[in-house]
Amino acid sequence: MEKYVIVGLGNPGFRYRRTRHNMGFMVIEYLSEKHHIKIKKLKGKALIGEGTIGNNSVILAKPQTYMNLSGQSINELLNYFDISIDHLIVIYDDMDISLGKIRIRKKGGSGSHNGMKSIIYQLQSEDFIRIRIGIGEKVYSDAKGHVLSRFSKKEKTIAFEAIQNGAKAVEAIMEQGINFAMNRYH
Repeated sequence: MEKYVIVGLGNPGFRYRRTRHNMGFMVIEYLSEKHHIKIKKLKGKALIGEGTIGNNSVILAKPQTYMNLSGQSINELLNYFDISIDHLIVIYDDMDISLGKIRIRKKGGSGSHNGMKSIIYQLQSEDFIRIRIGIGEKVYSDAKGHVLSRFSKKEKTIAFEAIQNGAKAVEAIMEQGINFAMNRYH
């Protein structure tokens, strides 16, 4: 049995709930419900839940540090649970990808995402799995306004399908490997 830390990026608090920037949190919440893993403990500056998905032991995590400091939380979790970076999966929003589309990568840079910049800085590595979920092109003139906006009624169905597919991609990565997941969910 392998052990993974699966982190969804987002901002804590009711004000940010269901915003585009919280797609990572929404995937973690979906996985939590689907696999009956209660996320209620505070550890490493994150709300976490421990359980199993398939044949793997998992820690589902929602950092409570706000997006731009996510790396602090993830670094603490990996150290506390003594889990290597190759068993870290980070799920986050990407406004450069069409709404509902998913991109999976084995490693890479942060792009313009401040949460990813924080993680790469704290871990001193880009070598971890990430699942990017498209939140669509800017509907506001500034990026902040866009990522902190909520989905329109028309967009909610597409966003929910993306959440489900993000969860399936996590499961596929752990069970069949990243190459399988990349071929299936890109």
